[in-house]
Amino acid sequence: PQIINFYNRETELETLSNWILKQNSRLISVLGISGIGKTALVKRFVDLNLEQFEVIIWKSLKYPKPLDLLVKDLLNIIKLEEKQTLEDQFKQLFDIFANKKCLMILDDVQNIFTLGEFAGQYQPEYHSYQNFFTLTTETQHQSSLILISQEQCAEMESLDEELYSVKSLELSGLYDGQILNHKGLANGESWLTLINLYEGNPSYLKSIAILIKNIFDGDVGEFLAENELVMTQEMRSHFNQLYNRLSPIEQQIVLKFSQFEQPLSRETLRETVELSSTDLINGLQSLQKRYLVAKIKEDKIMFKLSSIFRDFVKKFC
Repeated sequence: PQIINFYNRETELETLSNWILKQNSRLISVLGISGIGKTALVKRFVDLNLEQFEVIIWKSLKYPKPLDLLVKDLLNIIKLEEKQTLEDQFKQLFDIFANKKCLMILDDVQNIFTLGEFAGQYQPEYHSYQNFFTLTTETQHQSSLILISQEQCAEMESLDEELYSVKSLELSGLYDGQILNHKGLANGESWLTLINLYEGNPSYLKSIAILIKNIFDGDVGEFLAENELVMTQEMRSHFNQLYNRLSPIEQQIVLKFSQFEQPLSRETLRETVELSSTDLINGLQSLQKRYLVAKIKEDKIMFKLSSIFRDFVKKFC
């Protein structure tokens, strides 16, 4: 991918560099909600470290294909004549990982998971990816595989970081006025208010900046005076796709969240939704894995739904 702008992720870049170049971590997940800057971060790391690798492969799973076809593609890229069986092709690939310092990136990994179920559940035709990811950690080699995803992979949680070379980097919002530089906006003193309103998500802010420029002639103060969380058509389309990925249990939970402005305790949710304790707990965990719900530790543990997603659910669901 081509990345035009990169903002203030120096700490995350250093973390990635340390894991890959110093600790030789074999499997790394870069995680976070759509638009938060996962792809930009990994691309920046690649651009800064091209000379560290003999082979770099970037594959998007936006339109995923079965693993056997992906592996054939990879062997063709490296100009190897692939063997007949998938097992032999795996061996070829891992021989390359062992003999050369390779970096392989799979982007949009969430697309191999099943819509309408809890986060990270593989579609049947893509289940072999799970074996591939696990093999990457269990096989001795000198290469790294980065998974970029909006959802956590199940095996990343089940594999013990003490025993396996796995790491997860979760990205949160960027609360830095630089995000709005060169967007044609005025009232710089109001920019942080706007950034907070849209949870520091660079993609949301890019979309809303275009709207402010077109309708308010770039006047951020005038836009904020509307006193409403305006949602662009692009954002609404994105949230609609995200809502449709949720399981029925998760949809029931976020619909309940949308009725409250403040964070809710698990006890409050249990009293107000018609779900068993098990379904509620699993639903909350899945929403956390999608980066839609955050856990807040106060006098008691509270849960907070993304305010912008809450607004979408309240208005359109």
